[in-house]
Amino acid sequence: MSAEQVSSLCEQLVKAVTVIMDPASTQRYRLEALKFCEEFKEKCPICVPCGLKLAEKTQTAIVRHFGLQILEHVVKFRWNSMPRLEKVYLKNNVMGLISNGTQNILEEESHIKDVLSRIVVEMIKREWPQHWPDMLKELDTLSKQGETQTELVMFILLRLAEDVVTFQTLPTQRRRDIQQTLTQNMEKIFSFLLTTLQQNVNKYRRMVGAPQERDALTTPQKTDLAQEPKAQANCRVGIAALNTLAGYIDWVAMSHITADNCKLLEMLCLLLNEPELQVGAAECLLIAVSRKGKLEDRKPLMVLFGDVAMHYILSAAQTADGEGLVEKHYVFLKRLCQVLCALGSQLCALVGSDSDVDTPANLGKYLDSFLAFTTHPSQFLRSSTQITWGALFRHEILSRDPLLLTMISKYLRASMTNLVKVGFPSKTDSPSCEYSRFDFDSDEDFNAFFNSFRAQQGEVMRMACRLDPRTGFQMAGEWLKYQLASPVDIGPMNSKTGEGLCSIFSPSFVQWDAMTFFSESVISQMFRTLDKEEIPVNDGIELLQLVLNFETKDPLILSCVLTNVSALFPFVTYRPEYLPQVLSKLFTAVTFEVIEESKAPRTRAVKNVRRHACSSIIKMCRDYPQLVLPNFEMLYNHVKQLLSNELLLTQMEKCALMEALVLISNQFKDYQRQKVFLEELMSPVANLWLSEEMQRVLSDPEAFISYVGADNKIADPVLEDPSGLNRSRISFCVYTILGVVKRARWPTTLEEAKAGGFVIGCMPSGNPIYRNPCTEQVLKLLDNLLALIRTHNNLYMPEMVAKLGETFAKALDMLEVEKNAILGLPQPLLELYDSPVYKTILERMQGFFCTLYDNCFHILGNAGPSMQQDFYTVDGLASQFLNSAFVNLNNIPDYRLRPMLRVFVKPLVLSCPSEHYETLLCPMLGPLFTYLHVRLSQKWQVISQRSMLCEEDAADDNPESQEMLEEQLVRLLTREVMDLITVCCVSKKGAAEHNSSAAADGDDDEMMSTDVTPPSSAELTELGKCLMKQEDVCTALLITAYRSLSWKDTLSCQRTTTQLCWPLLKQVLTGNLLPDAVTWFFTGVLKGLQTHGQHDGCMAALVHLAFQIYEALRPRYAELKAVMEQIPEIQKESLEQFDSKLLNPTLLKVADKRRKDNFKRLIAGCIGKPLGEQFRKEVHIRNLPSLFKKVKPSLETDVLENNEDGEGLAALFEP
Repeated sequence: MSAEQVSSLCEQLVKAVTVIMDPASTQRYRLEALKFCEEFKEKCPICVPCGLKLAEKTQTAIVRHFGLQILEHVVKFRWNSMPRLEKVYLKNNVMGLISNGTQNILEEESHIKDVLSRIVVEMIKREWPQHWPDMLKELDTLSKQGETQTELVMFILLRLAEDVVTFQTLPTQRRRDIQQTLTQNMEKIFSFLLTTLQQNVNKYRRMVGAPQERDALTTPQKTDLAQEPKAQANCRVGIAALNTLAGYIDWVAMSHITADNCKLLEMLCLLLNEPELQVGAAECLLIAVSRKGKLEDRKPLMVLFGDVAMHYILSAAQTADGEGLVEKHYVFLKRLCQVLCALGSQLCALVGSDSDVDTPANLGKYLDSFLAFTTHPSQFLRSSTQITWGALFRHEILSRDPLLLTMISKYLRASMTNLVKVGFPSKTDSPSCEYSRFDFDSDEDFNAFFNSFRAQQGEVMRMACRLDPRTGFQMAGEWLKYQLASPVDIGPMNSKTGEGLCSIFSPSFVQWDAMTFFSESVISQMFRTLDKEEIPVNDGIELLQLVLNFETKDPLILSCVLTNVSALFPFVTYRPEYLPQVLSKLFTAVTFEVIEESKAPRTRAVKNVRRHACSSIIKMCRDYPQLVLPNFEMLYNHVKQLLSNELLLTQMEKCALMEALVLISNQFKDYQRQKVFLEELMSPVANLWLSEEMQRVLSDPEAFISYVGADNKIADPVLEDPSGLNRSRISFCVYTILGVVKRARWPTTLEEAKAGGFVIGCMPSGNPIYRNPCTEQVLKLLDNLLALIRTHNNLYMPEMVAKLGETFAKALDMLEVEKNAILGLPQPLLELYDSPVYKTILERMQGFFCTLYDNCFHILGNAGPSMQQDFYTVDGLASQFLNSAFVNLNNIPDYRLRPMLRVFVKPLVLSCPSEHYETLLCPMLGPLFTYLHVRLSQKWQVISQRSMLCEEDAADDNPESQEMLEEQLVRLLTREVMDLITVCCVSKKGAAEHNSSAAADGDDDEMMSTDVTPPSSAELTELGKCLMKQEDVCTALLITAYRSLSWKDTLSCQRTTTQLCWPLLKQVLTGNLLPDAVTWFFTGVLKGLQTHGQHDGCMAALVHLAFQIYEALRPRYAELKAVMEQIPEIQKESLEQFDSKLLNPTLLKVADKRRKDNFKRLIAGCIGKPLGEQFRKEVHIRNLPSLFKKVKPSLETDVLENNEDGEGLAALFEP
């Protein structure tokens, strides 16, 4: 190729690159230029000379970068087909560019340095060490030329370590060759890095003057301006050397890090006081100190607790902090804090282990410096220290150290400050705010962080108080007294609840809130730690009296007061005479109002106080029933008085108080007495619920709409609510039934249950049959409850929705709060307390329907565990359910169907005894699962069509946020259904853990765990076998499970694959499966791989399942091979080999894992890739001749005969 051709091509390329990068270019020109450049890279035979010409120093940086990109492209995609001489020519030229083809270190663009180092690394990955043994020598020679070259060599070494060790972006054998050669040369590499660092730092410090001289006002060295660039160049190389070290420290043998009396660590500590290099040094130190591995190897790290290292670390922290908030210094402080945390972890691991490490002499110094971070204004730094404090307080040996014990009071004192919620980024009322603006995007973001930080502090405070319970209690007492005596300061912002009341940002409230959390954590721990006779009863009762006598009209502060009453309540067990006072305090709070008889809607703060008081009473009756029992009559009269005024309490509050009474009545331990009491308690409910009017209303949708006022048109949607009383009557009945069903129980011990008349016989298995005193009352209300559920379901029929009044057209929709929770949108902070619970009557109506629906199903879900055989044997219960709960499901929206499955069907399944499977569960679950399968398939079809039709022509009556909400609801419903099927069919074990997953809606955070081999014990339950006997149900279950694998929900896919698919299929393997069915199941798994292959957890689980199906069914069904043959890019010969081994059992000697790996390689063509990799051009790196020849000794002769006494066996286990 002539020089002219190269020149003219280069001119065209320069023009093209200029067009691409010029912001003024038109779209068409830019695309044409881009196409020209890409085609040149792909097809032109003279890429190398052109690339080298464009990369010359005389060109502009953009052109040079493009020239180097061409060379990188050649190495990545053409290397395997290049002649040897051309490779050598390219390599020499690239090394020449490093030597003298770049600008000076301070002038050269960083993207040029980056691409140049990438080219060298790509060549190393293909040729070193076999074909380029002198590579390290060449780099060493280059680095002797000057700073510019040394920095590039650092970039090359770092990039190499990242590609080979960190990201592992090359084939296994090449990776092994390079990593082993790196390891063999590590001593040289490390000493090269250290020497480079040391020399450059020394030169830099000589030129700029050491830090101590620099602090003087006059710095004579600064006068020499000629030296400045030289100093900067050395500094740059120092930074590059630190970055490169950081890429190696993580994985090299510990001996390199601790070599030469820990010279590296000493240098790093020294550099912590060098402003330009301190962040890099702290980063390296952090990686070194965080190393795991053998304890013996980690022992030398204790040198960092020595005088010298401690001195440097502490002085660096003080200097950085002393200069106020500068981002660079703050980043450094965060790193340093992490270093101290990691040091603490090493200390905890080494002290008291077998590696005989003693508590370091400087422990006190370390703890003081660590405390300084815990008391720093930055909330982020404070929170970073908590885990380490916890580890120290928990440590068997360190926790007894006098130095640590004296820290407890200091730590608790610091916590008193740290628990105060200040530091919102939008505010300026605390030094923390300034730091929060660096760390958090919004107040909501900070709030979420602070809540988890506070919970963490609670844990650590409890650990500290386990070591010294009295100090904590004393501090809590002092703080409580101080708070009770302090005047209220509401701050600049007024609360909307009322004039002169606190908002959540008021100085008084944040102090009360912090103090309450502190006392609650500390007091509960004291009762757990101290023996009965050591409890400071008098002090506790004195505090309780102060709290009981404290009066406030501020709802936020009153809420804190109630928490303190609950925290101090255990003292009442020593002095029961104080119980009436406690009860009266709580009952006053149940009816709390800011302004008596006000017509305005209650705010959340007021509602929270009342709810808080109710739950405190319930908690007291649940945890201390024996203590409250003597005061039962007083409690009962109190409640009767409150219930007599229909408007005084909300229905929820009434029922909470009734629940408390039921809990105490469980202590009668007398069936007859409790039954009479429950009859009396429920008689107002029974009279109302069974009245003719109510029966009419509950069983007719139209009458129901009219009764609750949903057909009205309201003029004033805030104040006017004519049917409020009717709604509250229905709610009152449903809440009461729920409370009684949930709380009424027989005694826990069998003797007491027998003596009290609760046992009416024995099961064939010998288990006692209990009767619940509430059964008779509840069962007579059951028919109307089922009627209400049927009516509620029928409200969703289009003709019924049309009957809703204008104001209430959206009465059956979700509440905004629910929508936000599902979409993961945070609530604005102030609204959590200051806004009314329901802003309009429409919201109130939505809340009514939502709560009513949920509570009806909660009753049915609790009825089984509560009334047991009396409930399961109700005549025709299955058909009653089918005619109520499962009516009109087609029109029921997803957000209503989910709670039904979760709070009714699932608990019913879990608590139902096996003798009722045939009569109750199978007739009910069969039609349900068949229906759910159809429903979910349709929903997912809509979603996949929507994503295929992502064009603009979708009409805008369904805005994006609505689509997102609908999709997320389908996901959540899918998880609920798959979870239900799993609970029914596979694991009773999983029941407990699944209940918790229902709590959070957006729990995508439990991202894919990669531990995927399904538990071998996953067998079908009795109920599962029972369901699988019915052909239509069996089909629905199998199709739902296997079809769900390709629905776009990774969480559901992974759970279904690991827990459900194989046990279901295994059940039908023995029967005569049609070939079409078998290929459908197998294809279903492969489709799942196409959809979810990009997620490691799903991919591994699906590959395992496909392998299981193929191994089990291929011998009987040749059709499976035909499916395999359709997989893109499958290698037919490999498939034949795999198949022949599978069909010939004598050949199946290969371990399961090897067979599975072979299978995975076969089906690789249908495993989906992440979007970023789907269109990426494949890079092929060839293996080079093996470095290490493996010689297999014949075991019998060599090893075993050498040694009679068995020493030779040890040789088998030599690495």
